Amino acid sequence: MYGLFRFRALHWQLLLVSAEFVLLVASVYAAVMLRYLGDIDTQAAFSAALHWRGLLVAMVLIVSMAALGLYEVYLRAGWLGRLSRQGVAFMLGGIALTVLYYALPPTYLGRGVLGIALIVGYFVVALWRVAFLGFVDADLFKRRVVMLGAGERAAEVSHKMRRKTDQRGFKVLGYVPVGADPVSISAPLLLHPDGNLCEWATRLGVDEIVVGPDDRRGTLPVEALLECKQSGMAVTELTEFFEREAGRIKMDLTNPSWLIFSDGFNSSPMRRTIKRAFDVAVAVLVLLVAWPFMLLTALAIRLESGRGAPILYRQERVGENGELFSVIKFRSMGTDAESDGVARWASKNDGRVTRVGHFIRNARLDELPQLWNVLRGDMSIIGPRPERPQFVDGFNTRIRYYRLRHCVKPGLTGWAQLRYPYGSSLEDAEQKLNFDLFYVKNHNLVFDLTILVQTVEVVLFGRGAR
Repeated sequence: MYGLFRFRALHWQLLLVSAEFVLLVASVYAAVMLRYLGDIDTQAAFSAALHWRGLLVAMVLIVSMAALGLYEVYLRAGWLGRLSRQGVAFMLGGIALTVLYYALPPTYLGRGVLGIALIVGYFVVALWRVAFLGFVDADLFKRRVVMLGAGERAAEVSHKMRRKTDQRGFKVLGYVPVGADPVSISAPLLLHPDGNLCEWATRLGVDEIVVGPDDRRGTLPVEALLECKQSGMAVTELTEFFEREAGRIKMDLTNPSWLIFSDGFNSSPMRRTIKRAFDVAVAVLVLLVAWPFMLLTALAIRLESGRGAPILYRQERVGENGELFSVIKFRSMGTDAESDGVARWASKNDGRVTRVGHFIRNARLDELPQLWNVLRGDMSIIGPRPERPQFVDGFNTRIRYYRLRHCVKPGLTGWAQLRYPYGSSLEDAEQKLNFDLFYVKNHNLVFDLTILVQTVEVVLFGRGAR
């Protein structure tokens, strides 16, 4: 009877957003009642023109919370961190609504009503989240998953997805050894079906069987798995399961045939046109908002470095299809940072970074001139970050499928920047490739908008800056 509640994490996300949207609209109506308590006539007059204004308040606050990462399925933060993020989101939402009211007077709600709505909405949403996340994290309402395989491939799930937030929406009941694969799972997690696989899985209440043996040649119970599928259980390949639940492609689990025959990696003319229009529109909008900050950044660099020192610098990067282009950034390092001609990654507390450079890197102001690269068509707003050719040559040789990340334009920000900290080694490049290829495989307008909104969190909290 609980099978209806065992949705994927994305479905819980949509339910969370929908419920909070309704709660925030209700908070606006509650604010009117509290603001004009006892004045029935004013309440009625105010409520008559409130419908679309309430929707506007809810929409702005939902976008603000999304920008602070509060709808990330894999958000790893305690309750204090969540409440703090929510508070910042409501403050940003209040500021955005105030600006909107001055720009478009017909949308005006009233300072008193808006203030009360923000306070009521904050507490209502916080209480709802306590109840909702407790409900989602209850094992009773998670999809019940059995891993068919107990070798090194299957063990990646227990090693890489061991946190509570990684397993939101599903519960691994155990691992079933297959064939002669060496067992890499501890004994308490091993399962041994008795008799018919489908009947055993039905008795266990299994919702999904994930197929992940190290060697499947002649060892998979194909007929039994087909019977399970016909009985209503999902049968999923391990690589697909990992991609869906972890938001990345695990390259050491992937074989070339899966990359060839899997969905995604589409780049139709329509998709390219939509992405280009999105890039130009966002670049122009950001320039309109950010040009004062760009002027102040240029002035700060000039005051620190003196007359004659360059404010901008150009650096060769690898773009779409491996073509080279010059990226433009505000200079954040000394003019002699690479006087010996050797390319180096930036490191923590890098001595080459100037005082102004530290600030503009943490605030991401040094990246703003790259909007010109976007307008020129060298880059997109969203995509894998462009690397220097000196590094790419080595990565192409030492990292399998690294060239695939260059089948789309590099971006100002990307999925890997949201999900992985700043990388400065070959191992970091390998890990970031898992996220970059997930983006390349699944990119679309909605995904780009999601990444763009969540990038606000990275800018505000300085995550990943170096």
